[in-house]
Amino acid sequence: MCLGVPGKIVEIYEQGGLHMGRVDFGGVFREACLDYVPEAKAGEYCVIHVGFAISLLSEKEAMETLDLFKQISDIEEELGPGAAPASV
Repeated sequence: MCLGVPGKIVEIYEQGGLHMGRVDFGGVFREACLDYVPEAKAGEYCVIHVGFAISLLSEKEAMETLDLFKQISDIEEELGPGAAPASV
């Protein structure tokens, strides 16, 4: 399963003819292609999937999504390594 992860665009620039951005994922910065969201501006949040911004979202939506990811991570830590869901 693949997930798109919300991040905050901190810088926008052109590189090799592509609309690119530097995106902050909670203190981890990565480069992403912004060609699919040409209306994006620095300071806005977007969903990044395999290095491409695929949609914009509000800060509220981004924070809610990141909180859900944290809850999932906390549950995984609580269950311990190797824990798997019961088969149906």
